[in-house]
Amino acid sequence: MELRPQKGAQENFLSTKADIAIYGGAAGGGKSYALLLEVLRHKDVAGFNAVIFRKNYIQITAPGGLWETSLSMYSGIKGTTPTASPKKSWTFNKKARLAFDYISRDEDVLAWQGSQICLIGFDELTHFSEYQFFYMFSRNRSVCGKKPYIRATCNPDSDSWVADFISWWIDEKTGYPIHERSGKLRWFFRKDEQIVWANTIEELSEIFKDDVEFRPDLCKSVTFIASSINDNQILLENNPSYLASLYGLSTVEKERLLRGNWKIKPAAGLYFKRSQITVVKSLPDKIVNIVRAWDLAATEITASNKNPDRTAGVLMARLKNGQYIILDVKRFAENASKVRQILKNTAVTDKSVYNSIKVSIPQDPGQAGKEQAQSYSRELAGYTVVTKTVTGSKETRAEPFAAQWQGGNVLLLQGEWNEVFLSELEGFPDALHDDMVDAASDAFSIIAQSADWSHIIGQKRW
Repeated sequence: MELRPQKGAQENFLSTKADIAIYGGAAGGGKSYALLLEVLRHKDVAGFNAVIFRKNYIQITAPGGLWETSLSMYSGIKGTTPTASPKKSWTFNKKARLAFDYISRDEDVLAWQGSQICLIGFDELTHFSEYQFFYMFSRNRSVCGKKPYIRATCNPDSDSWVADFISWWIDEKTGYPIHERSGKLRWFFRKDEQIVWANTIEELSEIFKDDVEFRPDLCKSVTFIASSINDNQILLENNPSYLASLYGLSTVEKERLLRGNWKIKPAAGLYFKRSQITVVKSLPDKIVNIVRAWDLAATEITASNKNPDRTAGVLMARLKNGQYIILDVKRFAENASKVRQILKNTAVTDKSVYNSIKVSIPQDPGQAGKEQAQSYSRELAGYTVVTKTVTGSKETRAEPFAAQWQGGNVLLLQGEWNEVFLSELEGFPDALHDDMVDAASDAFSIIAQSADWSHIIGQKRW
C-alpha cells in the first residue's frame, strides 16, 4: 500500500524543515490526512513518538475523524498495530508510536508534565488557546535521535491568537494568504511572553545582541502553508458535490472555509439582506413541514428598561418544491404569565389556520431550563412540543438558515410584521436585539432536518 502527499500544498507541508509548520486556511485541503501522513516518516525509528491533539475526544472518534481516517490509512501497512482502548493509538513495527488525545481546558496540559513528545500535532489549532500551544513546547523533546517539531492544521478564525501569529503570511487588507510567502520560513524569539519576529536567526541575534538571555538555539522557525479544496484533487474526484456544499455556505462561512479569509468577521448585512428574499401574498406550494419556534423572554417595558429583550415566535414551513417560507412572526415584551398565555393562544391559531401543531421551546442549560421546558410541554398538552437545547454561538446557529436565505430559497408571507423582522435580520449580529433571528434559526433547524410528516399534520400527537 502506497501513501503519498498530493502535489502542491500538501507536499510542501510534508517537506518543510520548519520547527513549527501550520497548514490550511480553508476547508477540504487534506489537512488531517497530511498530519497523519507526517507520522509515517518516522515509523521505523525506535523510540519515536507522536501525539495528535484535538479539542475534545469526540472529534477524534467521530465518523470521518482522526481515528477513522487513520484506520483507512494505516491498516494496510505491514507491522502496524492499532489500540482502541483505553485511548486510540498506533504502534509501528514495535518501534514508533502515535497517540490521539485532547486538550479541552488550560489545566489539561498539566497532565503532560514529564512527557517527551518528538512530534506534537494540533488538528484545528484555532481551537486551542495560546497558553496550551506554548506550554506543550516544554513537552516537545526526544531522545530517539530525531529533532522535535510541531505540526498543526487550521481553518481561518479572525479572532483567534493564530491569526496574529501567522499575520506575516496573510494580506492585511484582504485577509487572504499571500501565496508568494506560503511555505517561507521566519524565526521568532519569545521574550517575556512577547514574540519578536525576524527573517533569519542572524537578524534576531542583532536585535537581542545586548540581551544576556538570548541564544540562537532558543529561536524557533515557523512557516504557514496555505491550502484550499483545489489542492485536494482526490477529494474533488471522489466527492465532487463537496465543492457545491462550500459554495452553499453563508457569506461569512464561504469566505472562511472556501476562500481562506482570515479577516472576515460577522457583521450587519453579511447574514441577511432583504434583497435576497421574496415576499409573497399566498402560499406558492404545498406545506410538508411546519413549526413555530420561540425565543423566550419575560421582561416588560418599564421606565427603567424601555427596550428589553422580546419574546419572539417564528412560524416557518418547508414547501414541497424545497423552498422555505416564513408565515408569521410574533414579537412582544411581557411578563412570564402573559408570555405563557400568548404562546397557548398562538398555538390555537396556528392549528386553526395552518394545521400546525408543532411548537419548539428553547431549553437553557441547567435544571431550571429543563423544568421551564417541561412546564411549557404540560401547558401545551395536545400539541407536539420540541424542547431544543441552546448550544453554540448565535452566529453558528444562524448560519444554516442564512445560507438558504442568501441562496434565494426563503419566502416571506406578506404581513404587518415584515418590516420589523427584516430590519432585525439585516442588523444581525451587530443589532441590539436578535430574538427573531434565534427563533427563525431554531425553526429552520427543525424543519430542515426532520422527515416529511405532511401526512400527519393536524393530528394531536405523533
